[in-house]
Amino acid sequence: MEFSIQQIAGMLGGEVKGNGHDKINMLAKIQDAKKGQIAFLSNPKYEQYIYSTNASAVIVKKDFAPRKDIQTTLILVDDPYLSFTTLLEEYHKMVSFQKEGVEEPCFMGKSSLCGSHVYRGAFSYIGNFVKIGTNVKIYPHVFVGDNTEIGDNTILHPNVKVYSGTKIGNNCVIHAGTVLGSDGFGFAPQPDGTYKTIPQLGNVIIEDNVTIGANTVIDCATLFGDSTIVRQGVKLDNLIQIAHNVEVGKNTVIAAQSGISGSTKIGEHCMIAGQVGIAGHLVIANNTSLGAQTGISKSVTKEDQKLLGYPGIDIKEYFRSYAVFKRLPDLLQRLKELEDKVSRTEHIENHK
Repeated sequence: MEFSIQQIAGMLGGEVKGNGHDKINMLAKIQDAKKGQIAFLSNPKYEQYIYSTNASAVIVKKDFAPRKDIQTTLILVDDPYLSFTTLLEEYHKMVSFQKEGVEEPCFMGKSSLCGSHVYRGAFSYIGNFVKIGTNVKIYPHVFVGDNTEIGDNTILHPNVKVYSGTKIGNNCVIHAGTVLGSDGFGFAPQPDGTYKTIPQLGNVIIEDNVTIGANTVIDCATLFGDSTIVRQGVKLDNLIQIAHNVEVGKNTVIAAQSGISGSTKIGEHCMIAGQVGIAGHLVIANNTSLGAQTGISKSVTKEDQKLLGYPGIDIKEYFRSYAVFKRLPDLLQRLKELEDKVSRTEHIENHK
């Protein structure tokens, strides 16, 4: 796939300074770029490379003033980093949505429907009464259970497992190894010390524009008619556990190895770092930020908080506490010295 520099500038709303007819077929770093590739300059630390780069074009800020002669063509934009990100997104879409058609062997059950421009990879399995939208890409070894729905422009990467009744919206990306709709962790203790399995009858709903990383697991709700819900715009990293009946608010981001226990409701626009643990049946307010390895054992009811530690406390309070914690060995030594001094003083007073 090739585009002229002028076409790319038009896509970005930028201005060309140089030869706009040259063709671009790849994106690259400014220090490594070759002819036919496009790069960007955002950080002043990398300005040195713009004078020696072999890139056919470089995206720069509109007010960029070169200090030496430049051989490459420039595309002048308001925000080079954002513009380059836009190009990456467009390139990714073109690559991701190239595939169409049905590879063999694969299976589709009765009364299941597919929209146009769908790709079904080899060894994929589509159950009964499934509805698949337009331009959906289902890669090899994907399992899609009965009565599921998949919206337009959604990608299911290899080995994704979608249990029966799951609903996935438009423009979603589900990465390899993810499991949607597996049983929640429901077991009732018995008098003899064993555990009785509680059937999990609900489903999972993934709204539009959600990205789910590799090997993440989202459990179904417990009761029929209930749902575990991931709202629109949510971005989930790899290796995340979301338990039954959880709701994740829109545009929330969660990093790897975090776990959310059952029936907890995460607000909108939250930022949850890696290895965060959240107990069950809690509410996390909108715009909450939880630092890495934070443990949340009670609801966060006030919005716009930044919490860290276990149990999670205000991040400023945490660092003040940590400053004291680091000094504990010295403080303990000083305490022992004071105790010894008091003991010696008491001994002298007692023998006067």
